[in-house]
Amino acid sequence: MSERESWGRTAGDDDATTLALVGAVGGAGTTRLTVECAAALASEGRDVAVLDAAYATQGLANHCPGRIDPDVTTCVTGSRSLDAGLVTLPLDTPGRVACLPAYAPFERLARAKTPEAAQRLEELFDAAASRFDAVLLDVPPVASNQAVAAVTAADRVALVTPDSRRGADALPRAADRLRDLGEVPDCEVANAGASGGTTEGTVQRADVTLPASAATAPDAAPAYGDGGAFAAAVARVLAATLDVAIEPDDDGGLGEYVPGLSG
Repeated sequence: MSERESWGRTAGDDDATTLALVGAVGGAGTTRLTVECAAALASEGRDVAVLDAAYATQGLANHCPGRIDPDVTTCVTGSRSLDAGLVTLPLDTPGRVACLPAYAPFERLARAKTPEAAQRLEELFDAAASRFDAVLLDVPPVASNQAVAAVTAADRVALVTPDSRRGADALPRAADRLRDLGEVPDCEVANAGASGGTTEGTVQRADVTLPASAATAPDAAPAYGDGGAFAAAVARVLAATLDVAIEPDDDGGLGEYVPGLSG
């Protein structure tokens, strides 16, 4: 059995291969962390799908090259398939990162937030989980149908908050909301980069503190290849959620990444 076969999802396998990264508040840096986690897994030869449940902010689209059509909202409101919307990131890694971002007008965003569309999102999630080594969901604060569907469908949940007083106040409320849904966060992440990089350690209850990265522009991710403390923190998030041990190489584990812009 190959390494990929032994790690990926198989019939009757209880290993966690799906992860929802959930923002405790808006602007927590959840999208960026989702991309970084996917890049880290791809650097180890894993094929990863990233699905966007943060329809309003559409941040994942900033990382995707070329034309986005169809996007995730088209897929959940119509009959378009997962394959039709997947956009592969231009990573020089052994594994592939394929994203299904949101990039839609307001009218379609509204239709994508219905209970029926949330059920369709779960179906897309299941389809991706049957074909990829890992599936990551970029999830906004839990206050919508698609966010609820995302956290309840995933094997594991990571809760992401800015490493600031605002983030510290929001984290327990967000954790309580997940518990109302019967979900307990597997990892709580304080993101120093989301707070402007001025603090590190304000959210003392966090399991992992993600330091600020020198690559701050949205389309500059992933920065995992920079190595150092940032890559180590991303690896700790994956260890705490998907039970995956990743050891960054001396050069950070990634080759050259060419950022792309949506359009």
